[in-house]
Amino acid sequence: MPVSERTARAEAICGHEFKDRRLLRSALTHPSAVEGEPVSASYERLEFLGDSILGAVTALALYKSYPDMDEGRLTRLKVSLVAGATLSEVGRELGLAECIIFGPSETGTGSRGLHSALENVYEALVGALYLDGGWEAAEAFVLRTLEPHLAADRAERPQNPKSYLQECVQADHLETPSYKLVGTEGPAHAPTFTAVAIIEGVRRGRGTGASKKEAEAAAAADALERMGYTVDGAIPKNRG
Repeated sequence: MPVSERTARAEAICGHEFKDRRLLRSALTHPSAVEGEPVSASYERLEFLGDSILGAVTALALYKSYPDMDEGRLTRLKVSLVAGATLSEVGRELGLAECIIFGPSETGTGSRGLHSALENVYEALVGALYLDGGWEAAEAFVLRTLEPHLAADRAERPQNPKSYLQECVQADHLETPSYKLVGTEGPAHAPTFTAVAIIEGVRRGRGTGASKKEAEAAAAADALERMGYTVDGAIPKNRG
């Protein structure tokens, strides 16, 4: 698909006519497509900006929407909404997969590479919208696309096992969990990582994933199960 068609589709998805179309193209461009060019040619810098704006928009929306929700539940709900899995799912639903500009080196990464790229492009688009249309444009896009995923029960079923595990062990007056990468397998373009969660010097969980971040999250989820913590939003009281 020609780049011009990809950008036109993305513009329609954003619901915003870009004055600076270079911003839009950069937001859609995977680093593999612009190797050797300035960092601004890909989505990396816009992703950095978009991540912060996304967090602010989401926090403000939740603060207004749930006046009786405490800080802990608001935090878990926000973390769930801006988690990579959620953003990747939203990006796929919007049709962003067909808009991303990949380079030859990404051929063969399949769903692994696309999952990460969808998350990054979503955040980059938020950053591009802010730079081109201001807070209102970025906010409108985030609220419209994340609203279908907004539900209070997400605060009871957090999608970030690492954050939840940390809350649990702190409630039990244990040391903050640490994570260690213990293995990497598979081809260079699609590796599988293995990590362990360590608490008080003891390995409490083990997990694998397509990235170090995913492996650590899997290890945290394993630790939650092994340690008897229920992932229902209720932080257990000190047991000792």
